[in-house]
Amino acid sequence: MTEAPRVLIWWSTGAASYVAAKLALRQHPDALLVRCDTDNEDVDNYRFEADACRRLNRDITTIRSTEYRSVWDVWTRRKFIAGRKGAPCTSEMKVAPRLAFQRPHDLHVFGYTADRLDALRYKRMTETFFELHTWAPLIDNGVTKFGALAIVERDGLELPRSYAMGFPNANCLETGCGKATDPKYWALFRYHFPHRFDRTAALSRQLGARLTRIDGERRFIDEIPADHPMLDPIVPACDFLCAATDWDGDE
Repeated sequence: MTEAPRVLIWWSTGAASYVAAKLALRQHPDALLVRCDTDNEDVDNYRFEADACRRLNRDITTIRSTEYRSVWDVWTRRKFIAGRKGAPCTSEMKVAPRLAFQRPHDLHVFGYTADRLDALRYKRMTETFFELHTWAPLIDNGVTKFGALAIVERDGLELPRSYAMGFPNANCLETGCGKATDPKYWALFRYHFPHRFDRTAALSRQLGARLTRIDGERRFIDEIPADHPMLDPIVPACDFLCAATDWDGDE
């Protein structure tokens, strides 16, 4: 007997996944919100998740790796943080659990935004996992990252603190993102989370992982000058496209 297809909204504790869930639930009220637990999120992300679930009147289905406890566990056991083909934490903590959970006819909803680089990431993802039936409602509705932040605030929710700090997304703030090469990102991470930065910097030295790029040269993150510029906060900006998400969440 063939199992009924499901709608899976992939939740990542940030603004874009909230707006994607809001749009998807309008058309698919029985959809599941699913989060791959990486044990690598800032504590305020879980506060936002609880607030968002109350607003959407939904619970989160949490799945996780059966082999690794955390991103840090992946990095230390695999002795590898990131490379040209990506990061093992992504494949082990997100892709593998999703592959184990999904069914052939599921519809996968992702929170990629309409920003050019994010749309390109979504295109690459669909080309890599061509067998998946996917939907990116923010791209379809022209909602950018700035717009997603504004929609969250308009719905009366307090954004994860990482956005006001200046981080471009709300994820991976226990270790810093191993795939990030911008020294402005790591300078910002060092400013807000010095002890977490030192821990990741020490491991990257131990593994020989030059995670950042300065003047076209790969460097260790602890080589970033103390006065190096940092990323600027993203300012929420809502336009007429935000109206595409108008819904009180109680239908």
